[in-house]
Amino acid sequence: MFYGSYEYNIDEKGRLVIPSKMRELVGSKLFMMKGFEGCISLYKEEDFQKLVQKLQTLPSEKTNVRKYSRLLLASVTELNIDRQGRMLIPTKILKDYKIGTKVAILGQINHIEIWDLDRWNAYKDENEQDFELDAESLLVSDAN
Repeated sequence: MFYGSYEYNIDEKGRLVIPSKMRELVGSKLFMMKGFEGCISLYKEEDFQKLVQKLQTLPSEKTNVRKYSRLLLASVTELNIDRQGRMLIPTKILKDYKIGTKVAILGQINHIEIWDLDRWNAYKDENEQDFELDAESLLVSDAN
């Protein structure tokens, strides 16, 4: 399970070190794809396969299924992790997602998110006020 947040730098060659606590769970390969709210999502192979299997169960006759599946799967890049725990993020991806050299790496249970650090801080500031209301609406059942 992935959790926690870390601030790291992407080097001049586009390499990013995976935090050591996360690296233990990752192995030597990750699948990078379009995330939500402007981040990049990283999945271990087994969790990526589960995501693909879920997509396969959706009705391809529906426009929104085709649209989501196309955009998501077209964004997938397979990345290898080197012995130093680094992955090389293609320049095009960094540019497309407006990821600068300073990033936030977030654990999200079954995947990892990479955010441009300034964008993450803005997102956090904007949404922090809803934390307790969101917890109430998501975690507290009406039966209590």
